[in-house]
Amino acid sequence: MSESPPNIIVYGAFWCPDCRRSKQFLGEHRIPYQWVNIEEDTEAEKRVIEMNDGRRIIPTILFADGSRLVEPSNAELATKLGLRTTASRQHYPVIVIGGGPAGLTAALYLAREGVDILIIERAAFGGQAAATEKLDNLPGFPDGVDGFEFAQRLRAQAERFGVELLQAQDVATIQRQDNYHRIETVAGDEYSAQAVLIATGSRYRRLNVPGENDYLGAGVHFCATCDGPFYKDKEVAVIGGGNSAAEESLLLTKFAERVTLLVRGPFLHASQVIQESVSGNAKIEVRWNTEVQEFLGARAQLNELRLWNNQAEAESHMSVDGAFVFIGLEPNTGFLEGTAVHLNRWGFIETGHNLTHESDKRLPLYLDRNPAALETSVPGLFAAGDVRADSTKQVASAAGEGATAALLIRDYLRTV
Repeated sequence: MSESPPNIIVYGAFWCPDCRRSKQFLGEHRIPYQWVNIEEDTEAEKRVIEMNDGRRIIPTILFADGSRLVEPSNAELATKLGLRTTASRQHYPVIVIGGGPAGLTAALYLAREGVDILIIERAAFGGQAAATEKLDNLPGFPDGVDGFEFAQRLRAQAERFGVELLQAQDVATIQRQDNYHRIETVAGDEYSAQAVLIATGSRYRRLNVPGENDYLGAGVHFCATCDGPFYKDKEVAVIGGGNSAAEESLLLTKFAERVTLLVRGPFLHASQVIQESVSGNAKIEVRWNTEVQEFLGARAQLNELRLWNNQAEAESHMSVDGAFVFIGLEPNTGFLEGTAVHLNRWGFIETGHNLTHESDKRLPLYLDRNPAALETSVPGLFAAGDVRADSTKQVASAAGEGATAALLIRDYLRTV
């Protein structure tokens, strides 16, 4: 049985950052769309100009009902798609920022005890877990589970207990005010709560070499699940030497004709099972001691990598159709700039014992106690999952930290 064509057409160009953002948003929500590059389709370009009264504006997104959005924000896209973008009220006992495994688990634990919860999520619920093809190490799933399916199950469970979900909303800042916390979104909405859990997770780190920004979404990617299907029967490179790089290489073999894994060291920092899968896959070639020096292309599309072998001290060039970068994570903590929340040197949130073990002095905002295990340097503000310093960056442990945070928050609520 053939699939029906997508009901959404995205007109854009590879070089357009707003086009990449809109495609990313649709991909994160598993909403099918047809991508039309107007620089390769003159008739499509004429349609865009016609739809926009003589102006060549992208992205122009056409919907099945004949309506369109031009250069929409994520919030505008969410509204059009029927996603909830404003909460039902302004104050809650607990607000969770981030709808990944940690945030959803904490919310459903608290909601089961009758606590009203709001989750604010900037993208799609499920976090990075939702973009993972298969979670093979979660307890209770002997055959593994599709990451998106797992995320949907978590979301449905939270909703069953009455958790209110707000998505496509970025948090601009969070401030302590008397005995509660005030959250302001980028859209200008304000919410407050007695306790807040920060579970904003992390994002993929970039190489920061020439050409990387120029070809984002135009050959350079950070999500194989989202963008792998665009490389059917083509040749791609995966950059990185850890579990993520190895796992995504295996996923990409379902689409690409050939996958070259570029590892800067002499071996993989991945589990033994994954290493064996990589070495046993005929579609994957591994190049050791190899670093990407530059992304090169033509007509706004990546087509070549400039490489450096740090052992042989030799430069080379490699032709590719696409490149996927998996070299680690950076925390989503930008909105905490200027707040009293302590971050470590990498930007992850410090909690509990880490805040006090180097000094006998009590933290300024704690008058008669030390912070709880997952509590930050601000009383009533907790952190869990990938965004927290020293967390293991695993789905199972993120869910566990969410449950632990919920119990700590429950105890905190009794004091305010």
